[in-house]
Amino acid sequence: MGIGATAGVAAAGGIALTAQASSGTGAASGGSGAAGAASSDALAFDKDAYTTLTTTITDADGADHEVEYRFHKAVTYVAAPVDEKYQCLNVSVPVRIDGTAVDATDAPILFANSVGGYMPSSVADATGVGGGGATGMPGGGAPSASASPSPSSSASASGEVASGGNGMVNAQGGMVSLPKLALAAGYVVVEPGARGRTLVDADGTYYGVAPAAIVDLKAAVRYVRSNKGRIPGDVDRIVSSGTSAGGALSSLLGASGDSPLYDKLLAAIGAADASDAIFATGAWCPITDLEHADGAYEWNWGTNPTSSGSAVDQAVSKELRSQFAEYQASLRLKGLNGFGTLTARNYDEYLVRQYMEPSATRYLAALSDADRTTYLAANTFITWSGGRARFSWAGFLTHVGARKKSTPAFDAFDLSAGENNLFGKGTTKARHFTLYSLRHENGGSARLDSDLPATLQLMNPMPFLTERPNPHRTKHWWIRLGTKDSDTSHTVSANLAAAANALGDEVDHLYYWDEGHGANTDPGDFIKWIARITNHTPKTK
Repeated sequence: MGIGATAGVAAAGGIALTAQASSGTGAASGGSGAAGAASSDALAFDKDAYTTLTTTITDADGADHEVEYRFHKAVTYVAAPVDEKYQCLNVSVPVRIDGTAVDATDAPILFANSVGGYMPSSVADATGVGGGGATGMPGGGAPSASASPSPSSSASASGEVASGGNGMVNAQGGMVSLPKLALAAGYVVVEPGARGRTLVDADGTYYGVAPAAIVDLKAAVRYVRSNKGRIPGDVDRIVSSGTSAGGALSSLLGASGDSPLYDKLLAAIGAADASDAIFATGAWCPITDLEHADGAYEWNWGTNPTSSGSAVDQAVSKELRSQFAEYQASLRLKGLNGFGTLTARNYDEYLVRQYMEPSATRYLAALSDADRTTYLAANTFITWSGGRARFSWAGFLTHVGARKKSTPAFDAFDLSAGENNLFGKGTTKARHFTLYSLRHENGGSARLDSDLPATLQLMNPMPFLTERPNPHRTKHWWIRLGTKDSDTSHTVSANLAAAANALGDEVDHLYYWDEGHGANTDPGDFIKWIARITNHTPKTK
């Protein structure tokens, strides 16, 4: 089945955008140069190359704000780009909010990637803030490759709303644009593009497969940090955001900051000679820990039927669940709030107690008495007593219903999953990246290609938090997903939260009740969280 949802263009219900040309040309800075770490002069941000725009932004509370801002478009962020259409970024700087001049010199920087499905993401054609998006076909599996994929804003083939860093779904089913909300709060917004798995050149070489996307995003962070004093905003207070694959990359940015493992790859594209560490990570439904995702998925959803009502191959599902048990034991992670060591035997209890029941409780408590009575009558697996929801893991799984993906969910036996494409190489479009799927198809003595272990590590935040904790990682984590999201296992984000928590990091992690993939029902709280952790107070001129 592959990656469940792809990215959509950013749009916010009720937000109107009008542009007014002003001083500045909007010309991109950056450009070509020799490979290697670029000097600050080679990648100097042109603070005068902008267009002044005015837009009306509806905040999370429903209030409209007129925002005047400077829009720096399609700034190439490396000196030796492979493809400038994707290796460029946009910068939006607030100037006036509701007629009051604002000073964004020391404002936090929201670094909002719009990657979805590990597809290519471009901001080059954006006409304003929140205009970036992933390109390619909607739906699961690997789409037809193209050097210049067409942008798509439609829903995925499964009916899931398209997702990406700039296109998330609120509780009312409308679209959420974090870049626009951040701009209306007085923050500087940086929206980077990145190469993705479907890009192929005239010779048939796939040039956006792993680890291209994370290398590009790191290079974009380096560009921003190298331009301290030229780009408005506090470059030491960069807060990353992303959804789905973008959430995975946001998590990886936070976990792997300044890791030397990426240095040669960054030098090859002429990244700036600066830090790529970020201050905080916001991750919605991250599709990550891919080499262990098949086992985790079967542990979570193995007994759930597919959308056709049939069961997946239970022999395969059982073998993958066994792999998850071994992996989970090897992590030796402890649950939040004193739960104890997390294992395959007790993870269901942990998820119910730590996340699912509190999520249901919040949802039900917010309903009117009449609506709560109606909901409980239709969902008898929930016991409501003393203002708290109680239920079993089995009851919860039945409530969710059909699983989103087949088995294996990520390393498909027939190489049809998006992740198989993600780990392609050269002119090979798709490869197996787990021994289980490889040997299922090619026999028990088959071995993974020699480059894959290192590539997998470069794409996974977990080793940077568990095996050898990275001292340069972010210390602030905002992690969210819907309880009905079966694009991956619920253990994936819970393990991420547990690993960060074990290191003493601040972790704000919760689930949205009855929401699916790409949900974001508390965007206003995220904007406030940024202000709190960065100690930001808006300044006026």
